Amino acid sequence: MLKSKDTYHHGDLRTALIKAGEAVLAETGVVGFSLRSVAKRVGVSHSAPAHHFGDAKGLLDALASEGFRRFLAAMKARQAAETSGDARQQLVASGLGYLDFAISSPALFRLMFVIDKPEPKSSDLAAAAEASFIHLADGVARLRGVSPFEAPAAMTDVMAIWSMVHGFAELYISGRIGPLDCKPILDRDALLKELLERAMA
Repeated sequence: MLKSKDTYHHGDLRTALIKAGEAVLAETGVVGFSLRSVAKRVGVSHSAPAHHFGDAKGLLDALASEGFRRFLAAMKARQAAETSGDARQQLVASGLGYLDFAISSPALFRLMFVIDKPEPKSSDLAAAAEASFIHLADGVARLRGVSPFEAPAAMTDVMAIWSMVHGFAELYISGRIGPLDCKPILDRDALLKELLERAMA
């Protein structure tokens, strides 16, 4: 049963709204997203989401922030499962985590990188996005032995790897990779590994 507004404890309603917001986003995309539809799903008044997020953009920002945190966690989880301490294999594992997140939460993934999302970003969203980028930059720094923020060539490596993984993830969740869409996960991962190896050559 849906809870009434009065049954939520402090903090629970915000969490419930974010969860419902993600479900609505998956159904409607950004264009059809509204606070009213989120409130209806949770079973609270139409003003409840506005109290926590201000407007639809505020809730979308909160969703994107949560997405970037889960995105970073997915990359770190794959790295933790990679027993090799080799910098190259750790970077590849991070890329596989990138793909894992995109496949598990495609609507959220696209929201995080949508180009027509209203600006400016909230400070929370900016910090969450930056943490994910720094994770990639740190991986390249370990591989190349120099910080991408200090060496243009290393930053080019960051852009090459990012473009490779993001493009692959977007094509995959869009069903644009053809026969690979139906192949086992191990085959999918093997192809991404091969592409990353080429990017890091």
